[in-house]
Amino acid sequence: MSRRVSITAAAMAAVAAAAAVFIGAQVSAEPAGPQAIPQAPAVDPKMTRTGLISRETVGPHRERLEIASAAMRRIIVVDVLRGSGSGPRPTLYLLDGVDGEATSGWLTKGGAAEYFADKPVDVVLTSGGTGSMYSDWVRHDAALGLNRWETFLTDELPPIVESLVKSNGTRAIAGVSMGAQAAMMLAQRYPGRYRAVAGMSGCYSTADPLGHAVTTITVASRGGNAENLWGPPNSPEWAAHDTVLGAERLRGTAIYLSAASGAPTGADLVAVANAPNIVDALGVAGGGAALEAGARACTERLATRLAELKIPATVDYADVGMHTWVDFEAQLPRAWSVLAAALGAPQPS
Repeated sequence: MSRRVSITAAAMAAVAAAAAVFIGAQVSAEPAGPQAIPQAPAVDPKMTRTGLISRETVGPHRERLEIASAAMRRIIVVDVLRGSGSGPRPTLYLLDGVDGEATSGWLTKGGAAEYFADKPVDVVLTSGGTGSMYSDWVRHDAALGLNRWETFLTDELPPIVESLVKSNGTRAIAGVSMGAQAAMMLAQRYPGRYRAVAGMSGCYSTADPLGHAVTTITVASRGGNAENLWGPPNSPEWAAHDTVLGAERLRGTAIYLSAASGAPTGADLVAVANAPNIVDALGVAGGGAALEAGARACTERLATRLAELKIPATVDYADVGMHTWVDFEAQLPRAWSVLAAALGAPQPS
């Protein structure tokens, strides 16, 4: 299913990836300015109950929800793409990368709305998870605020959104980059909750020195302190969130993993050529190449562990492709083929 890579080779690739995070983990072939440190979301101490605040139709098959989260003491904005057919349908939770913008990058850059328009699945996309690892943090962070994303994604959000779309009760979860790590992490921490999981261009270890370094730099790239995430490096929480260590708990879940080599595709080169400043775009593309090479090494490590445990997985290594939305979008149909089969969702011929 995969070839074993040496720790030295993996470490070199992941260090390159970590350095590229500072350029911008969800790079595109557009010029990037200095990475702005986000302002921590405000906490409302009066928000002690979880519930649907508002619901807005923003397209033929798309709704935007505002959900009060008691866990995070603030309103979380969630987009829902309604699937085709009369339903009820399965639900796919699709996680964004490190930037956690006001609208998921899957909608603004990754073509998710167009791709899922004719698919018999309801897709749920969160926003605002900047640098959070989509986890429950042990402490409030000065830059990234109060993060209880694991509680939100597993306890607070599903009853609301699945009731709203009249779900058939089956779920899958997928993500890209930081969201890929989180999707696998949640699948292994909650065995049986998701029928399928897909990780695209992610890193999946957190407890070993390499995984700790990549996680720390990911959080720090958006101004956060990783000790506020899971405590000091010797805290058991770092191991508890490590999917390579917890791979056995993925048994019985359909698994899809993908990563590319870091070499640019034709679409990447066209995007660079069309950028307003080609020199800047080339610099950003170099970061995307390094970051995807690191994700490839991380993916190989998890794939190797799954093979050792004889846990089936579909692993897709592309010969070309960088850590860019152009290439993430290209991974989506391959991921969906695995998710759809596990969800019992027919695919268009």
